[in-house]
Amino acid sequence: MNYEDKKIVGIIASNVEPSVALNVIGHLSISIGKYSDNEIMGKTTISDKSGIEHLGISKFPFIVTKVKAGKLKTTIDIAKRNPNLLVADYPKDMLDTRTDDELVSSINGKENDKLEYLGAIIYGDTKQVDEITGKFQLWRLD
Repeated sequence: MNYEDKKIVGIIASNVEPSVALNVIGHLSISIGKYSDNEIMGKTTISDKSGIEHLGISKFPFIVTKVKAGKLKTTIDIAKRNPNLLVADYPKDMLDTRTDDELVSSINGKENDKLEYLGAIIYGDTKQVDEITGKFQLWRLD
């Protein structure tokens, strides 16, 4: 499998502040890393010339984009219908609750159409990910 076979795309709602966006991407990255297949990672460790080991990173491209909140919700729904894609989403409830139990209770108490999303990460075959996210704007500080 080569570098361009798979892709990871982070998506942030365009109305999210940079400090929150970093938090969202951090949490979602942990989730994608935990629940992805074993092939997502490159070498486990990489030793420098001094013999110091550094943790390896994903061997596939990871880009971060931004879209309007409504488009983010639609994107998450479309991506979740594709069984070949791994989707981690970040409902606003994650900011509004303190503990995992509170988060579970909050999300359990809402219909999907009532959830407000701040971000998501989609991982999978590059072509399938690009079909959903290919026209999104790169995220950057304005």
